[in-house]
Amino acid sequence: MRKNRSRNVIDEKMIWHITKRELYDNLNSLRFALTTLLLLALMLINALVHHREHPDRLQKYRENVGESLKVLSTRTDSLYLLASEGPGELHKAPSQLSFCADGGEAFLPTHVDGWNEMWVWRMTYPAATPNLRDIRPDFTKVDWAFIIGYVLSFIALLFTFDAIAGERESGTLRLMLANPIPRHTVLIGKFLGALISLSIPLALAVLMNLLLIYISGDVQLGAEAWMRLGMILSVAMLYICLFIALGLLISARVRESAVSLVILLLIWVVFVVFTPSTLASIASGFSPPMSTDEFWNNQHQAAKALEVAYESRLQGVTEPSRRMQLQAEYYVKDAADEEKLNEEHLNRQIAQVAFARTISRISPAAVFQHLLESFAGTGFERHLQFLENAQRYARQFRQFVVDMDRADPRSLHIIGSREGMSQRKISAAAIPKFEDTLSLNQDFNTAATDVMLLVLLLIVLLSGVYLAFVRVEV
Repeated sequence: MRKNRSRNVIDEKMIWHITKRELYDNLNSLRFALTTLLLLALMLINALVHHREHPDRLQKYRENVGESLKVLSTRTDSLYLLASEGPGELHKAPSQLSFCADGGEAFLPTHVDGWNEMWVWRMTYPAATPNLRDIRPDFTKVDWAFIIGYVLSFIALLFTFDAIAGERESGTLRLMLANPIPRHTVLIGKFLGALISLSIPLALAVLMNLLLIYISGDVQLGAEAWMRLGMILSVAMLYICLFIALGLLISARVRESAVSLVILLLIWVVFVVFTPSTLASIASGFSPPMSTDEFWNNQHQAAKALEVAYESRLQGVTEPSRRMQLQAEYYVKDAADEEKLNEEHLNRQIAQVAFARTISRISPAAVFQHLLESFAGTGFERHLQFLENAQRYARQFRQFVVDMDRADPRSLHIIGSREGMSQRKISAAAIPKFEDTLSLNQDFNTAATDVMLLVLLLIVLLSGVYLAFVRVEV
């Protein structure tokens, strides 16, 4: 028992000794100084860009919401006018943490709308991009996802490509292993040394970034925002560990550090730069969404069939109240069918994007991007939450119209008919207002699969590092 304890104490001391040696070598290297300066510069650019763009984005959102509420207040003269014109545009709230992951927000719709053909409001969805000819961003957003996902992952390889191969070339690895030191102790020390060496400049850059954003007063970070930031940084450390493990794996498998560097650069280019966008483009072609012509054709056929059906029901009906009821049913059914077709069109677009994102998960960089978007409240998952909020509000709004009509004993309770609905004036304060909110629990549940993928990949890489280093001949 005492022997095991003393052995564990010795192993811990050796791990700490190797870690300090690696850390000392890295801190005194030119690559550490350049890494620190580069991360500080990129985080400074990120804070300045956010300081310039976020207030304008927030002000535009507030103006749009105010305009929508003003339009809604003009539709309170009668319940029929409110039901036929609808609540106006429903706008998506900008994320406070967009500086962490922009998520292509400029190429996602910022609102949903509605229109009232045949006197019944129905919800519609704008196109997925404002520019149909060129859907690529004008430039790469310098957000945390780019800084950590691309820049820091590349730097992690530069810190580890010669961790083992370089010591084999210089002969220091032979001297180290000539002592009774377990090989896993050497690996743990090197891993921790590289991780701490990368964490120091990242921590300095992140603190400077958050300090500048806080001083600017553009973002008021509450408890939930800090929880999201904590999750983002945790995912970032997990992602960095992947590339540290990858660097150690390749360094343990080759004898020359130059060969290790070339192999790691090739892997980085393939899986970080090339694979995410290429696989997403290829995958999007396997599940094309409903075309515009197909959509309008289906809508026309459904409307024509419904019109014929109700015209046949109206034949022979002479009672005015019955005809009014049938016409109102027709208007409501036509609106429901068109809205259902709009949702089907939208769901096929969503399915296409979801399939492309699933295929691109072969790249850890794509998984990392998805995770940061989820926790930052931006990107595709954020847009899905906005659509859910809008659809939930649409049901709430319609239920409000029905309840207000039922509360009027003088109404004929025929929704969709001006004469058949309540003629009372509606209080603007009583109308439910749309609120676009984010759910941290939902974001966490959505991100759980991607987190597990990164953890699984890290376990595989660490296992590979251990097996490769055990077989190293010095």
